Amino acid sequence: MNLTSSAATFDPAPSLARAREVTLDVARAVPSSADAIGVPVGEKGAVPRQLGLSRHALTAAGFEGKVGQTLVVPRGDGAAYVAVGVGDPDELTAAKLRDAAAAFARAAAKRTNLATTLADAARRLTPDVAAQAVVEGALLARYRYGALKRERNGNGLHALTVVSAGARIADARRGVERARVTTRAAQLARDLANTPPGYLTASRLADVARDIAATANLGVDVFDADALAEMGCGGLLGVNAGSAEPPRLVKLTYRPARPTGHLALVGKGVMYDSGGISLKNSDAMHAAMKMDMSGAAAVLASMSALAELGCRTAVTGFLMCTDNMPSGSAMKLGDVLTIRGGTTVEVHNTDAEGRLVLADGLALAVEERPDAIVDIATLTGACMVALGPGMAGVFGTSQPLVDQITAAADATDEPVWQLPLAKEKYRKQLDSDVADLKNVGGPYGGAIIAALFLSEFAGDVPWAHLDIAGPMKVDADESWRSKGATGFGTRLLIELALRFSRPRR
Repeated sequence: MNLTSSAATFDPAPSLARAREVTLDVARAVPSSADAIGVPVGEKGAVPRQLGLSRHALTAAGFEGKVGQTLVVPRGDGAAYVAVGVGDPDELTAAKLRDAAAAFARAAAKRTNLATTLADAARRLTPDVAAQAVVEGALLARYRYGALKRERNGNGLHALTVVSAGARIADARRGVERARVTTRAAQLARDLANTPPGYLTASRLADVARDIAATANLGVDVFDADALAEMGCGGLLGVNAGSAEPPRLVKLTYRPARPTGHLALVGKGVMYDSGGISLKNSDAMHAAMKMDMSGAAAVLASMSALAELGCRTAVTGFLMCTDNMPSGSAMKLGDVLTIRGGTTVEVHNTDAEGRLVLADGLALAVEERPDAIVDIATLTGACMVALGPGMAGVFGTSQPLVDQITAAADATDEPVWQLPLAKEKYRKQLDSDVADLKNVGGPYGGAIIAALFLSEFAGDVPWAHLDIAGPMKVDADESWRSKGATGFGTRLLIELALRFSRPRR
């Protein structure tokens, strides 16, 4: 493959078009065009008659009605019915409903026109929240990255109808429209993170950001290497020093009329992380380092949704974009970099590069005088060791801000777990003999050390850090998380911005 010529015509954000191809609707009855119908079935109670099966027959087939269980009931002359487990309807949360919808969409993987009454099964949820969860679960489960395949089949889904009682339709429609936006954003983040690094460089991501900003009511400024040098962004430039590809800093601004607050987001955009001179092992995780820009992807994708959702919070985003490569010009262990604002950092590990590019972004964010700053990054394997691949770590200097992030995580089922900064115990590990800071500490507590390093650049602005190294990807389909990049953090940040209130300083 001629990578250069192929990349020149490659669209790294096909999900924007794909999301529009799926027709979403709310109706009182199943449309005649549906070829698969999802029917909710609880662990107890009556079985819907349209399935044509008794509780005994379902049990004999191994279907108990637990959340996520499915049983396809084919029909010779029409749409297939799919029994979808919902557990106890009185305990059906948005997360469980999203999982159930995902299970339905996967069970009907070869069907193109889906309809379901799942939203009305959630007795505890308002119609809009229920409908949003159903659409998100189904669309995200059917996501496939096929941009580089000869046959681009997308997700194979043409239409999804949420069937709801007449009194609930207006509210359900609002939820469906919101889900249209949130899933499109999450698909965009997945597409960007799944794209190979030879096709999506820092400069190409900046071009994508320009295109998205033009349609999403965002301001955009792109800074090249010369501008970064004038700005004193030595962290980003230091990481980029070994690369043949130039760096980019992308600043995005969303400014609604009469904003209720100002939130700054900083995303790590390391397009490919080889480790630099501290070269990574050649293993499966190394191959996944095209996803080391997942933080920047989440910031860009989340901000693409704000205007359409009527967000009242002003948001400023910084995408810190480069790759990290070994070469004769690469930064070396022992080098000292000067971060924006003048702080000097002695490099003791070139594979601890994410915190260096984020340091510049945080310093720039502080200058905007926001009410709070949140950075998001695939930062440390240590966080994945501590929490596993299923959740992100969150650190912060403001508990009210961390609480807002946790609430957003709960609402979107993008789970986080708060970890301590423990400054009194571990900050001294960052002391350097020749500079203000080192970029690493000792062999233990790596996620905490990285967060402490970042906190040095947040000033007195309420700040939180999301380490998404664990949940950045899944190795196999898992509920609504499709194999590959998950887009983790995108819907969380959208929810945070929509609900944001000024935390105490």
